[in-house]
Amino acid sequence: MKSFLSFLLTLFFLPLNLSAQAQRNSSFERYIEQYKDVAVDQMHKYGIPASITLAQGLLESGGGNSELARKSNNHFGIKCGADWQGPYVTHFDDNRNERFRVYASPSQGFEDHSQFLLKPRYQRLFRLSILDYKGWARGLKACGYATSPTYADRLISIIELYQLNDLDEDPRAPKFIMPEYRDVPVQPVNLFHARVSNNNIPCVVARRGDTWESLARELKVSKKNLLKFNEAFEEMEIEEGSFVYLQKKATKGPDFMKGKWHKIQRGESMYSIAQKYGIRLSSLYKMNFKDADFEPVEDDLLRVR
Repeated sequence: MKSFLSFLLTLFFLPLNLSAQAQRNSSFERYIEQYKDVAVDQMHKYGIPASITLAQGLLESGGGNSELARKSNNHFGIKCGADWQGPYVTHFDDNRNERFRVYASPSQGFEDHSQFLLKPRYQRLFRLSILDYKGWARGLKACGYATSPTYADRLISIIELYQLNDLDEDPRAPKFIMPEYRDVPVQPVNLFHARVSNNNIPCVVARRGDTWESLARELKVSKKNLLKFNEAFEEMEIEEGSFVYLQKKATKGPDFMKGKWHKIQRGESMYSIAQKYGIRLSSLYKMNFKDADFEPVEDDLLRVR
């Protein structure tokens, strides 16, 4: 998906001697025509600029052409997270078998995107004018919606190229700070993670937007060690709700798994199982007589201790 998006985004940076019309992508224009009314309706309901909603949908779904958008009505790349109780699909993003939400319709996906932005971490965005699309774009990046350093600039480029900010001028839309947020104190975005323990190993529970660099800085652990402890590489995205260990993992799973088996759930990988139980990946392979090429199958059983 990302390579496809990269191809589409090159269309925004064609030589300046081409006309604005020539720079536009026809599939993006069709997407805007199809979903602009949905985005405006969400703006009236929640106070999120329609330009931001459409730009995020265009960027995350490649103009509605991504597999997640076509088959799962997920236009915003929203992963399941710990609170999602609905259907999901597994999809390769930064890692294999990552879980993404499935919606019954595109409009349900747009509604869930708005609800997602009502979470406390994005609260300060609602103190901005609905006409300040640049502030919203930069605020989304600052609040951790995406890890790409160019995310805000790419949203702004899309909005300006397709003049999506004109939709924010809808006469029914609120033009100023939403009243219910006007007097709400701004909460710090990067609240400290509480240290917990899993399998007697100190760790934290990851939140959306966490990166190895941000956690290393906050937790006073070198990024090199953090990657080593979690058997990860720098490009791996940290899954929301997963454990991030601050010491080397154990060679066996927790005591309560003694004499028990782990039943593999859909979308699980050997890595995610190792992280769940605080066990080294090599130990998990070894105690199950598997090699590194093994991929778990749903409903199979694994020993973790």
